[in-house]
Amino acid sequence: MFVSIDVHSDVPIYLQIARQVKFAVAEGTLRSGQLLPSARALSTQWTINPNTVVKAFSILQTDGIIEQLRGRGMVVSRGAAAICRKHRDAEIAQRIGEAIGEAWHAGLEQSKIQSIVDKHLAKLVKIEPAVHQNAAGNE
Repeated sequence: MFVSIDVHSDVPIYLQIARQVKFAVAEGTLRSGQLLPSARALSTQWTINPNTVVKAFSILQTDGIIEQLRGRGMVVSRGAAAICRKHRDAEIAQRIGEAIGEAWHAGLEQSKIQSIVDKHLAKLVKIEPAVHQNAAGNE
């Protein structure tokens, strides 16, 4: 399982792991019923404390993203993709809102901010998205 950990980030490692697992479920890289590696295996792979992975798994369980199956380990829960897409959309909206707020408070006019957003979108629509969604919002 690929997770990029930034030890210099202000975001705690367990939250980085939980966020990236949610994004992987949202984009379909991790699917319902898929078995996750054990916390011990992941902590060895990422050279971090096993308790850090356990804490990330605990958050994911509380959020309904993964569940413990007796004798199998942690698996992605049924319905997790919809939960994760909703979470992803909210997080991205928050980040965009923060960037727009920063531009506004820096003194940029609404038309300038809109122009910047439009230019970025114009570039992006020419690029194939990493994840395709159908009309129902499913990958």
